[in-house]
Amino acid sequence: MIRIVIADDHIVVRSGLSALLQGKNDIEVIGDAADGDEAIAKAEELNPDVVLMDFSMPPGKDGLTATAELKQKMPHVGVLILTMHDDEEYLFRAIHAGASGYILKSAPHEELIAAIRSVADGTAYLYPSATKKLMKEYSDMIRRGESDGPYETLSDREKEIMAWIAKGYSNKEIAEQLIISVKTVESHKSNLMDKLGLKSRPELVKLAMKKGLMTYD
Repeated sequence: MIRIVIADDHIVVRSGLSALLQGKNDIEVIGDAADGDEAIAKAEELNPDVVLMDFSMPPGKDGLTATAELKQKMPHVGVLILTMHDDEEYLFRAIHAGASGYILKSAPHEELIAAIRSVADGTAYLYPSATKKLMKEYSDMIRRGESDGPYETLSDREKEIMAWIAKGYSNKEIAEQLIISVKTVESHKSNLMDKLGLKSRPELVKLAMKKGLMTYD
């Protein structure tokens, strides 16, 4: 039996997923959680094979932070991110956090079951278009021949702000964390984007992951 913990902030979603999964002969739902902290606690208590983790669970701990913490404590537990975000930025953040799989909430039930079984078997699972995005990114990196040179020109403060941006924080939130003005954050952001030759946040996220800046505390 594949033992599952479901983590989602909506009780209706948890109930629906539980009803769906309990109908499978090889899957058993052994617990559920409403946020990241509860998901970690349930995993430590019940030792599941897979945690089906929602990406966003306000106001509690989000799925990515919980995934990173859970994989540190229980690396043998597979985490399958269930999300509505069909966006490469979220995909790369999930992979960096240690997720074993990433699937959309809009996916057919059969695909969700297949994803759970794959993760339980120790095989990474990505929905089809996500695989294409990863392949394209890898091809683009090879074509660009990405150099580490520009990154080394960043100041320590620029690297720090780059890490906050990559984790999804707004300019205002970064300013509050670092006790500086929003205008200063914007200036540093503009400078580092220019130095690195980046055009978008997803590009920044990928480089931040490569440089090991996206640790989760």
